[in-house]
Amino acid sequence: MNTLIGLLIIAIGSFGQSSSYVPINKVKNWSWESFWLIQGIFAWLVFPLLGALLAIPAGSSLLELWGAGGALPAMVYGVLWGVGGLTFGLSMRYLGVALGQSIALGTCAGFGTLFPALFAGKDLLHGEGLMLLIGVCITLAGIAIIGYAGSLRSKNRMLGKRGGKVPGSVWGKGACLGRDRLQCRAGVMSACFALGLDAGTPIKEAALAGGVEALYAGLPVIFLVTLGGFCTNAIYCIWQNIKNKTGKEYFSVKGAVLTNNLLFCALAGVLWYSQFFGLEMGKSFLTDSPILLAFSWSILMSLNVTFSNVWGILLKEWKGVSNTTIAVLILGLVVLISSIIVVAMAQV
Repeated sequence: MNTLIGLLIIAIGSFGQSSSYVPINKVKNWSWESFWLIQGIFAWLVFPLLGALLAIPAGSSLLELWGAGGALPAMVYGVLWGVGGLTFGLSMRYLGVALGQSIALGTCAGFGTLFPALFAGKDLLHGEGLMLLIGVCITLAGIAIIGYAGSLRSKNRMLGKRGGKVPGSVWGKGACLGRDRLQCRAGVMSACFALGLDAGTPIKEAALAGGVEALYAGLPVIFLVTLGGFCTNAIYCIWQNIKNKTGKEYFSVKGAVLTNNLLFCALAGVLWYSQFFGLEMGKSFLTDSPILLAFSWSILMSLNVTFSNVWGILLKEWKGVSNTTIAVLILGLVVLISSIIVVAMAQV
C-alpha cells in the first residue's frame, strides 16, 4: 500500500511539472529570457525556500542544517544542473512541450538513475543493480521510440507543405539544435540534480535526526541544488537581456499585464517545483522497496515524459500527423510506463 501511495505522490508532482510550461503562452510582452528569469525566481528560489523551511528541526536553523555536510557539492551539482535546465528551456522553446520534454528528460532519466548508483559502488550486473539497469534500458527504449515518433511528425509536416517549412514552425531549427546540442546537454547535465540530491544526504539525515518527518527531510537539499541552478540561469538571462536590449521589459509592462505575467510565472514556478516536492514525499513511502527507491528518479522522468505528451496532444502539437506516427507515439509511452511496472514487479 505504501508503494502505491509513494508512486501516486510522485505522479501528482510529475503532472505538475509537465504542466509548468503551459503558462508560457499566457505571458505577454516579455521575451523568452525575461519570462525564464522571473519564473525561475519562483521555481528555484521562492518555493524551494518555503519548502526548505518545513524541514528545519526545532531550535535549529537552515544554515545549521546545511552545516551537516554536503552543502557545497549539492550547490556545485546545482550549477551544472542549471546548464541542463537552461538548455532544456531552449529545447522546449524550439521543439514544443511533448518532444522537447521527451528527449531531454529521457536522457536525464538514464543518467540521473545510473550515476548515483555507480558513484555508490553498486554492481549493475547482478541482483538489484541489474534490475535497475534493466529498468533504465526499458525507459531509454521507450524514449527512443517517442523520439522516432517525433521524427515522423517532422516528415509528416514537411510533406504536408510539399517539402516546405510549416509557417510558424521552428522544427527544422529545433531538431538541429536539439539533436546536436540542446537535447543531449539538457539531459546529461540535468541528471546532475539527482547527484546533488545524493550529495546532500548528510543534510537529510541531520533533519531526520532532529525530528523532522521523512516527508520533508530532503527539501533543504532541493533548495541548495535549485539555488545553484538559479545562478547559472540568471547569468545567462541577464546577459541575453543586455545583448537583446530586452531588460527594459521588466519595467515597461505595468498594470494588469504585469499582474498577469507575475501570476503565470508564479504558477509555472510552483508547478515546476511540485515534481521535486512530490519526489521527496513519495520516496519516504518507498523505503521498503530498495529498487523502486533507487529507480524513483527514472520514474519521475518517465512520468514527466508521459504527461508532457498528453499535454502535447491537448495543445495539438501532434495535429495533422499520420495514424502510424500516433501509433508509434503510443507504443513509446506504453514501453515507458512498462519500465515502472517491471521494476515494481521485481519487488514482489
